[in-house]
Amino acid sequence: MDNAIQWLESLKPLITEYGLRLLGAILVLIIGLRIVKVLTNTFSKNLDKRDVSASLKPFLKSLFNTLLRLLVILSALGTLGVEMTSFAAIIAAAGLAVGLALSGTLQNFAGGVIILLLKPFKVGEVIDAQGFSGTVLEIQVFYTIIKTFDGQHVILPNGKLSNEAIKNYNREPIRRMVITAGIGYDDDIDLAKKILMEILTSDERVLKDPAPNVFVAELADSSVNLSVRGWATNEDFWGVYFEIFEKIKKQFDANKVSIPFPQRDVHMFKEN
Repeated sequence: MDNAIQWLESLKPLITEYGLRLLGAILVLIIGLRIVKVLTNTFSKNLDKRDVSASLKPFLKSLFNTLLRLLVILSALGTLGVEMTSFAAIIAAAGLAVGLALSGTLQNFAGGVIILLLKPFKVGEVIDAQGFSGTVLEIQVFYTIIKTFDGQHVILPNGKLSNEAIKNYNREPIRRMVITAGIGYDDDIDLAKKILMEILTSDERVLKDPAPNVFVAELADSSVNLSVRGWATNEDFWGVYFEIFEKIKKQFDANKVSIPFPQRDVHMFKEN
């Protein structure tokens, strides 16, 4: 019993010293994280006031919050008495190991920074990249999320996204449609061209400038292919594009212009 009491007495200085340090570290952590929350909210409100791009806000807010949390954790460790020089060396070594293991993730981070700085696309724009087409919903630190036309969410890594070709459908206010309409070799080309031009010019959504045009594009195996070209705004493009196909079929039928299908003539020869 006496030995236990003596042992506890010997621990009192350690408990007093390290207990206070531990308590201080906990207080630093709790108070620091609350301050970080307040500062992050203030930072986010300032971004809103400065009309910062919607693509950039989540990235800056996340980066700001992460850096402040890291400072709070380092402060708490310093309160515990952890030597920052040794700790920094450990972090550097661990960072190197993690960096090698997560090289792809770091590439995605760098790609995210490049996308946010150079802005090849923004939230709300329609893009075609890595084999997927859709509307950009969110640009995160490591990934970009798009919503495809059939309602699916696709997550694209920023590393590849920043190094590959991207087709942005919204940077220009108007788009050109190209439709191929085939007619038979026995049909009147001038009549077909007249019908197609009337279809284009009668639709108010087809722009007058640049002017629409129709021309013979190919003498194919089974048809004479006419190229139908017109311009429309991004908002009207798909509506006009699909309706023109229906109008072509109806007008060709009404004017007895055939729409041929692939066929082959077979000639039979009788041997004597």
